[in-house]
Amino acid sequence: MEQLKSRIEAVLFVTAKVLQINDIAQILEEEPEKVEEALLELIMDYASREGALEIDDENGYILQVKQEHLDIVEKLCPVELKPPVLKTLTVIALKEPIRQSLLKELRGSNAYEHVQELLEKGLISRHKDKNGRSFNIKTTPKFAEYFKLKGDVRTLVKTLNIDKGVKDDEPISEEGSVNEG
Repeated sequence: MEQLKSRIEAVLFVTAKVLQINDIAQILEEEPEKVEEALLELIMDYASREGALEIDDENGYILQVKQEHLDIVEKLCPVELKPPVLKTLTVIALKEPIRQSLLKELRGSNAYEHVQELLEKGLISRHKDKNGRSFNIKTTPKFAEYFKLKGDVRTLVKTLNIDKGVKDDEPISEEGSVNEG
């Protein structure tokens, strides 16, 4: 049983995604009943050792870091962004500094949630505009570091292989953004 538990642990570690008992059994060429029994023991082993890892069994089985240690993971691992959030970040990067109200017009009301997530991840900064009614948003050095960008916004345009919204003859501000107007 110990060897099967170790093999299951290896599968969960390497796949890093939710698996069903039948998936694990197929990978290991074992009977699903044996896999289920060993998996339940493995879950109990993780629960009793009070470590940083656990096997979550809500929608299948996955080896993951416990909730109370996620702050450490976020510091060390790349940021995962959902496609809608990434699109919002792209608009910010291409039009920075951009007023939050304009961003909402371009990306819809979900832009507020996206901005909050991007702020929490340190990829953008937000400051009140001169009137104090809206915010101006721009990317941070962490954004450039995360996407391995050097230079200005044209680097991003080339990286993403897009040219809409940024013309070669548009002036670039000192901060590396396209000046609107």
